[in-house]
Amino acid sequence: MEGGTTFHFVTDGIHAALSRACEAAQGKDVRLGGGVATIRQYLQAGLIDEMHLAVSPVLLGQGENLFAGLDLPKLGYERTEHVPSASATHVVFTKRA
Repeated sequence: MEGGTTFHFVTDGIHAALSRACEAAQGKDVRLGGGVATIRQYLQAGLIDEMHLAVSPVLLGQGENLFAGLDLPKLGYERTEHVPSASATHVVFTKRA
């Protein structure tokens, strides 16, 4: 792929996927890709260091709830940035050390 991006599909769990991604990144940042279920698994396991959400005021109908049943403060996350704009609101959550 142009730009050097390589995708690997790992089917033996989130810890194995993260381990392989960190190894491949060689000290650089690792970003998660996937849907709500994937992000929820990593949040519940406390494996996300920082999460940037861009919330846009568009009605899309039904979907999965990212935060249903999750207590982010209890999991160690706090809102560290909040930037509203005309098109979206950007919110950053950071895992406390």
